[in-house]
Amino acid sequence: MPDRRANTPLHGQNTEDSADRPVPAAVSSRVSVLLPLPLEGAYDYLVPPESSLAPGDLVRVPLGSRQVIGVVWDGDSGLRTDHGEVPESRLKPVLARYDLPGLPAVERRFVEWVAAYTMARPGAVLRMVLSAPQALEPPKPVIAFRLNQDFDPETATLRLTAARRKVLELAGEGPARPGPELTRAAGVGLSVVKGLAAAGALESVSLPGPPAFEPPDWRRAGLKLTRSQADVAESLTAIVREEVFSVTLLDGVTGAGKTEVYFEATAAALEQGRQVLVLLPEIALSAQWLERFRRRFGVLPAEWHSDLTPTQRRLAWRAVALGEAQVVVGARSALFLPYRDLGLIVVDEEHESAFKQEEGVTYHAWDMSVVRARLGGCPIVLVSATPSLESVINVKAGRYRRLHLPERHGAAGLPEVVLVDLKVDKPPRTEGLAQSWLSEPLRQAVRQTLEAGEQALLFLNRRGYAPLTLCRACGHRLACPNCTAWLVEHRLAGRIQCHHCGFGGRLPPACPECGKSGSLAACGPGVERLLEEAEILFPAARIAVMSSDTLLGPAAAATLVSAVQDRKIDLLIGTQLVAKGHHFPALTLVGVVDGDLGLTGGDLRAAERTYQLLSQVSGRAGRAERPGRVLVQTFEPEHPVMAALASGDRDRFMEVEAEARSADHMPPFGRLLALILSSLNEALLDQTCGQMARTMPLLKGVEILGPAPAPLAILRRRHRRRFLVKTRRDIAPQGVVREWLERVDLPGTVRLQFDVDPYSFL
Repeated sequence: MPDRRANTPLHGQNTEDSADRPVPAAVSSRVSVLLPLPLEGAYDYLVPPESSLAPGDLVRVPLGSRQVIGVVWDGDSGLRTDHGEVPESRLKPVLARYDLPGLPAVERRFVEWVAAYTMARPGAVLRMVLSAPQALEPPKPVIAFRLNQDFDPETATLRLTAARRKVLELAGEGPARPGPELTRAAGVGLSVVKGLAAAGALESVSLPGPPAFEPPDWRRAGLKLTRSQADVAESLTAIVREEVFSVTLLDGVTGAGKTEVYFEATAAALEQGRQVLVLLPEIALSAQWLERFRRRFGVLPAEWHSDLTPTQRRLAWRAVALGEAQVVVGARSALFLPYRDLGLIVVDEEHESAFKQEEGVTYHAWDMSVVRARLGGCPIVLVSATPSLESVINVKAGRYRRLHLPERHGAAGLPEVVLVDLKVDKPPRTEGLAQSWLSEPLRQAVRQTLEAGEQALLFLNRRGYAPLTLCRACGHRLACPNCTAWLVEHRLAGRIQCHHCGFGGRLPPACPECGKSGSLAACGPGVERLLEEAEILFPAARIAVMSSDTLLGPAAAATLVSAVQDRKIDLLIGTQLVAKGHHFPALTLVGVVDGDLGLTGGDLRAAERTYQLLSQVSGRAGRAERPGRVLVQTFEPEHPVMAALASGDRDRFMEVEAEARSADHMPPFGRLLALILSSLNEALLDQTCGQMARTMPLLKGVEILGPAPAPLAILRRRHRRRFLVKTRRDIAPQGVVREWLERVDLPGTVRLQFDVDPYSFL
């Protein structure tokens, strides 16, 4: 671990318990400091002659009237700096250095690489790294008490009650003890201890706090593995022990025990004294994963996701920086923590689109984690039952290794998948409802499952009650005033809401267009509307809804998961959150209410993503000794996705998908980069897009589509237009775009966002 350099107080601050050092007036050198702000490059600052600042050091510097955190950057890096352009007489001094290890060189290179690839400003990427600035301050010490050896109870004026004597007796035994511990042992209040300290009978000392995370015990035995699991685990641990960069695809059917296998690789990395990062697509639903980790390693890992409290973020970030957090499990942002010595990265459910960051710096954690592993010289394992087409192609090209688990663990077999043609089996009318969504075959299957004492799951990947509300009198549709999107009704909460900008309110009693009361009608189903139908059809069943609207954080998710495991839920209704890694032994039936839902929208990955999602949710059925069934309602049973689900021939489906993409030179056989321009002024936006269209480059192997209104043509009141740059695989679109933009003078009120390798085309 690098040397930890002392931090002393800022000018004018109290020197007690401070972490900053004043800088002398005389200075003789300069350093470049990158700030976690959306800036193009680093700024130069002065350092005192006696200082020893090194690249990576975390410092506090002035910026205008503010003081901000920054990182000393390498003078010879590719980052743009003002080194030498500004005379030293105009430079401001570095104010302080933080008492933490510097940002490792691999992390600085990673920041530069991500910024260059995503066409983001380096400071914006650094902001993702320095995402818990409060963690830079040293934690408050623990105050402990011990007996003052100079205290003479015979001469003391303090009246020694029985309680005080008990405290003094305990304080004289062994090392100093924290106040709460001492009071619990003596059976007294804290005021007794403080009174003895004030009288001089006890002396207080400062102790370092306990580690934020206990080290996992890699020596603990894991679950007994099958022969095939043990073989794969042995291969994976051998890869980890090589301590060199490699990419391995751990490909196994749902329920094959992939998690237990990569836990063995985790143990191998811990044995070498190195850190491990595990990325999960939905950290809010990690309750089962965390419990499995605790059983295997005896403790819980460090967590990193948006639901952490500020205190939890501070503890986790600092522990990672100090190397005290040996295993981190987190969402995509966990990739940017300042690891001291990363020895293994695991991307679980690597195919998941949730790994794509759509706001701010747009990046895909799947891609960036491979880059981070390469820069750090460590292995990475991509885990999935339905790997992405990119991973499949990389395996065929020999760039990735593949380890395969073809069978479920134990006696469990893969579920039978049956397609229900909705053109033939139209859902019969349900009494009390204007429209029904469950066909008779699916209704019968649910009844049989519940009568057998087993659990069932109804899957519909649409939140809320209904995706659209319109007026039966005039046809008016309730739309978001800020976006080109319909307002979704959430009947359980009594609200209508835009899922893009967050606008919402109460459902109006009358049509806002024609004023007619009672004319507003819900169109289309969401999970809440499905709940309404299920409660009528299966009145004795205990039913719960699992969606991001009903699970507000990990605690709520853990409670629901436990309820399902404990057989307190008979019928579960859920969105895509139910598809990710859950193990419910008594769940034997999965009913997909609308299998065609993801096949529309113009997304080039629509078929692949729909197949992956439906395969994953199908994998929730029959994971124990009881066989599973899956019924998929569809209007297109002949679609390749549906045919692949019914036949179980994943590889053939991926071959067909690859052929179609290759013919159109679409990813992974070509490259895409989207440019999204937005403005409050639509006329100015169109004028700017026209200028860009007139100056677009004409290059062999490059095709530029647009400008065209984005599918969400208005978002948060801003009008949006898109260009799509499509290039051959051997041409980097970033260079094409940078050269193109040099010919364009963008108005200050027009925003430009880049999306390299776009996944969403909204």
